[in-house]
Amino acid sequence: MVEMLIAGEREAARSGEEIEVLNPATEEVLESVPSAGSEDVDRAVQAAAQAFEEWRQVDAEERAAKLRSFAELVKANRKELGETLTQEQGKPTMEAGGEVQHFVHGLEYYADLATKVRGVYQPLPSTLGRSYGMVVRRPVGVCVGIVPSNFPLTLTGTKLGPALAAGNTIVLKPSEETPLTMLRLAELLIEAEIPAGVVNVVTGGAETGEALIKHPLVRRIAFTGSTATGRRIMELAAPEMKRVTLELGGSDPVIVCPDADLKGAVKTALIARFWNAGQGCLAGKRLLVFDEVYDDFMSALLDGVERYEPGVGWEKPEKPKIRIGPLTTERQRSLVIDQLQDALDGGGELLYGGDPPDTPEKGFFLTPTVVQNPAADSRVATEEVFGPVLPVWRVSSLDEAIERANDTAYGLGSSVWTHDVRIINRVAQELDAGMTWVNQNHFGYDELPFGGVKQSGYGKEHGIEAMDYYFEDKSVVVGGL
Repeated sequence: MVEMLIAGEREAARSGEEIEVLNPATEEVLESVPSAGSEDVDRAVQAAAQAFEEWRQVDAEERAAKLRSFAELVKANRKELGETLTQEQGKPTMEAGGEVQHFVHGLEYYADLATKVRGVYQPLPSTLGRSYGMVVRRPVGVCVGIVPSNFPLTLTGTKLGPALAAGNTIVLKPSEETPLTMLRLAELLIEAEIPAGVVNVVTGGAETGEALIKHPLVRRIAFTGSTATGRRIMELAAPEMKRVTLELGGSDPVIVCPDADLKGAVKTALIARFWNAGQGCLAGKRLLVFDEVYDDFMSALLDGVERYEPGVGWEKPEKPKIRIGPLTTERQRSLVIDQLQDALDGGGELLYGGDPPDTPEKGFFLTPTVVQNPAADSRVATEEVFGPVLPVWRVSSLDEAIERANDTAYGLGSSVWTHDVRIINRVAQELDAGMTWVNQNHFGYDELPFGGVKQSGYGKEHGIEAMDYYFEDKSVVVGGL
């Protein structure tokens, strides 16, 4: 069993209960991890609260140095971390290596920001003589970071980096499906000499998460996951007015205009939908293509889809094939198949895929799938599809494209392919999304705020803006001088 990290020590659950971790490509048991109960959660939060009193006083330069030291250790162990990620999550080795690199970049980015936090000085009018005001930025306290299964490293970094840079302590909980990569990070945190209790890692399911959120010493919660779970977290956090950021589901539209670079648009549409087997909040989940280029675009798109070959992530296929890994759980694969079947029952036309592949015989694989013109009220149009299914619609005008793009409860990402500045300016204003890419792939940059509108969440991760959620701004007025 791989143990948790509490107060700088490796710990099992007090109950002795464990959770098995499966390899989604082979269905074999990789390891087991503790199933933390409320007593384990309390130990972790208490450790974070005690460590906070010293960590908040640590000079920003020293905090930055600790983050950089940790980042260097991650780089030195990137091969092992990537292999662990592929084994427990299923993504191909190349994708796993990219995720390790992204995690390191985020740590380095927030290490740099740690030393650039500024307060405010403001002279003030007063009948009692000269006065001035200050805004002091104080760390919030004990934070909780709850991380999903699709990007276990990247989405740990978006919480760990700004929390520590701002002087907070944190308790992290990985998905019960993919805890091993984070637990390996815990070992590197000890090696990097991050003080005991500053970072704690507990493992478990929904009950573990609820115990963390409701703990009275927790002041800040950062969650990435489904919209349904996000609503539940808001309910649990509300009685004590805890700060919450929620990065939730998406159903990102991709608009391809008549003047688009079709080669680039096709390449990007494939990556945006089938990267990580379609398990991405920022995946390009709905494709809207103008009539004028529809036939040419679709011909090239289907040629590209045929190159994807389901298989284990640690083996490279023969060129020109491209590896696509499994979904992380059988439950998720079954859900995606049900969503696809609903689209077909409602009149959508299957252009490619639609079934689990014949090989590999084991694993939670699904053939990359393209479905044409499903009904507007079909599940692939109205729900987040967390798997390799791409619905495509023809559109005849920009008005229609924007209307269809916005016809969703979600509002995370969006993109448009065009060289027309008028269209670019219009979609930037009118698409209901937290992010819009122009002639680019859907990718979250550490340097820019990341977050959605509508039911895609609340608050921002990434960028300088993320730091705001890890500080409390306190006004101080000084007079009588």
